[in-house]
Amino acid sequence: MAVEDRESPLDTPSQSPIYHAYRAAQYARQELISRYEREYSCRLVVMIDRIIGPGVTMFEELIYDADAGQDLHLLLQSRGGDGEAAIRMVRAAQSRCRELTVIVPDQAKSAATLLCLGAHHIMMGASSDLGPVDPQLRIGADAENQQWVAAKDIIAAVDYLKGLSEDWDEPSSPFPGWLLGDITAIVFQEARSALARSSDQLGEALKGNPDRTPREVTRLKRNLKGPMIEKAATHGALFGADDAIKAGLSVIKADPAGKQWQMIWRLWAKYFSLGPRAGGVYENAKISQVGFFGGRG
Repeated sequence: MAVEDRESPLDTPSQSPIYHAYRAAQYARQELISRYEREYSCRLVVMIDRIIGPGVTMFEELIYDADAGQDLHLLLQSRGGDGEAAIRMVRAAQSRCRELTVIVPDQAKSAATLLCLGAHHIMMGASSDLGPVDPQLRIGADAENQQWVAAKDIIAAVDYLKGLSEDWDEPSSPFPGWLLGDITAIVFQEARSALARSSDQLGEALKGNPDRTPREVTRLKRNLKGPMIEKAATHGALFGADDAIKAGLSVIKADPAGKQWQMIWRLWAKYFSLGPRAGGVYENAKISQVGFFGGRG
């Protein structure tokens, strides 16, 4: 073979062929992240997981060396989790960027909505969805089979059984309290406390954007408290881009045919193809943690 016919080392991956082949999907995602960063002069990080305490550290890993003078974009998919963890993530993100934009290709519910509320901008497509700021609790003694249940649903279940029979908590009752299974008195009280904290969390999340004035925080909290806390009947209640704009949030309504959303959607499609068994995803152009917690967004 002539020297000029040989593949240049500059055109080949730095990893060995087999190592690179096993991680080809990861490298393809990270290349799209890098292309997006070059196109929009920002740092792009991806988080697809429940919002939980250990996730704060994994999120910190994605932004620990971010340039505070550069914009930060977060592609977020999450069904919710711990509101306190979400507020910590907002503070961490805002301390390392000029402006924070949260991109929601699908859903950012509950605690994930709190994370969005602390951003400068929220980018949403036609099918993007935020959700009620209703706290959730993990129910079940067995860690592998625990499920997240909305605090409102826990309180409603107890109230329902109590309304069926005055002696609902007696063994002889046709609707005894033990029908609630893992919902103990302690869990019930935790649900009540978490629900009472929702309004404060809403305000703290909004304050996460350092460029908001106290008056703006008060106005947004007033506009959001009704639809996101008081009037939302279920955890799955919808809150789209137009609802967010009506409440006064800075929402970027993505053009589905526009270049930016097309790039985001191609990237999101690669994460969606991983399926729920992939677990949590924390990724940027250099770091990749897939299946770290198994909490899947």
